[in-house]
Amino acid sequence: MHSTIDHAGRLVIPKPIRDRLALRGGEQLEVEEFDGRIQIQRAPRAVRLVKTRAGLLAADPTGELPGLGPDSVREQLERVRR
Repeated sequence: MHSTIDHAGRLVIPKPIRDRLALRGGEQLEVEEFDGRIQIQRAPRAVRLVKTRAGLLAADPTGELPGLGPDSVREQLERVRR
C-alpha cells in the first residue's frame, strides 16, 4: 500500500491497516527509525498493579483500551484454531 506525507509532515495510515489494527483517531503511537526504516507501533499503555481476590497482582489499564476490529478477531481465531 502507498501513502503520501502532506506538506505539514503528516502521514495517513491506509484505512484497511487502521481497521485491521483497530486504530482510532487521537490514539498515541510511537515512531522510531531503524537503519533507514520507520517503525510505528502503539505507545505503551499506562497501567497500575492491583491485587485480585486471589491475592495475585494484575495490570489494570488507567485509560480506555481500543476495541478489537473484526479482522483482528478473525485473525486471532484462525491462529488459535491452527
